[in-house]
Amino acid sequence: MTFELQHTDSASDARTGLITTDHGQIKTPIFMPVGTVGSVKGVHFSELREQVKAQIILGNTYHLYLRPGLEVLRQAGGLHQFNTWDRPILTDSGGFQVFSLTGIRKLREEGCEFRSHIDGSKHFFTPENVMDTERVIGADIMMAFDECPPGQSDYNYAKKSLMMTQRWLDRCIKRLDETEPLYGYRQSLFPIVQGCTYKDLRREAAKFVADKGADGNAIGGLAVGEPTEVMYEMIEVVNEILPKDKPRYLMGVGTPQNILEAIERGVDMFDCVMPTRNGRNAMLFTYEGTMNMRNKKWEADFSPIDPDGCDIDRIHTKAYLHHLFKAQELLAMQIASIHNLAFYLRLVTDARQHIEQGDFVQWKRSVIDNLGRRR
Repeated sequence: MTFELQHTDSASDARTGLITTDHGQIKTPIFMPVGTVGSVKGVHFSELREQVKAQIILGNTYHLYLRPGLEVLRQAGGLHQFNTWDRPILTDSGGFQVFSLTGIRKLREEGCEFRSHIDGSKHFFTPENVMDTERVIGADIMMAFDECPPGQSDYNYAKKSLMMTQRWLDRCIKRLDETEPLYGYRQSLFPIVQGCTYKDLRREAAKFVADKGADGNAIGGLAVGEPTEVMYEMIEVVNEILPKDKPRYLMGVGTPQNILEAIERGVDMFDCVMPTRNGRNAMLFTYEGTMNMRNKKWEADFSPIDPDGCDIDRIHTKAYLHHLFKAQELLAMQIASIHNLAFYLRLVTDARQHIEQGDFVQWKRSVIDNLGRRR
């Protein structure tokens, strides 16, 4: 994987770039739809390509390991062959999911023992077998196995957790160096910067990660309950240290406003379940604010869902989508998910255009307040 830094904004740390993988190129800044179990909920791959304009999607190691399981994925020839997505894929390591299983997991130096949320069966993740699992899944970008501590962890716990995450990273790198890709194309490993909301830990973690010389780097453990301004401060602290010639991925973030603020601070890659999860619950994101499509105000509004959106937005009316949600039709969730994903991709594409034009900060200021209002 390579990264070409193309433009840097003169008034901020925003930048544009081009990631090249064996499954295609990714123009940054980019939003990556979340395809946890090998699918983006409610959206066909043809719609992801043609309506959403997705350039890369995510899969999740924890979920894919449990179902369909590694043997099926290996027989299929990896996730690309299994789900027919022919563009880049990134896999999370499953660390966040495992550590979210409070009460049904045991953490120790070797790794993490946990019980499946599906059937209660017992499993054990180590940095080594997670790397092996991500080899079998076959994503273009693999995330290191880390501990994602609770957002409000005290300093001692956060430091202890970070030290283990760093030891695990060394084990991930060693295992990756000992193995080869299984399907004839290259895979890259992204380390993850942790450290909760403690500046000195974040700096230490960023330096440790930067020294590894990986193809790209991630910022984890944010948007987990800390105040928004603290999240932005942690991004600034970390991005002062992470190399400028490698892509920076902010994991699990966020709202449209979060994304623009992070782009301004030098982040290149984003993922979040919010567009699809909120879409399934009748909430649409637009440049004019959020819309609850169950509200009666849309009942007789025959204007397009979004006149500047994707084809589906222009074909269907607000009244029709309101009706589908009231009738509890599955199509409602599908249309709303496509709209939201297409809007998120449009947002980062517009950001890229304004960075190239040299007016990103002015443009961001002109749209950010409206993004958060309720229509």
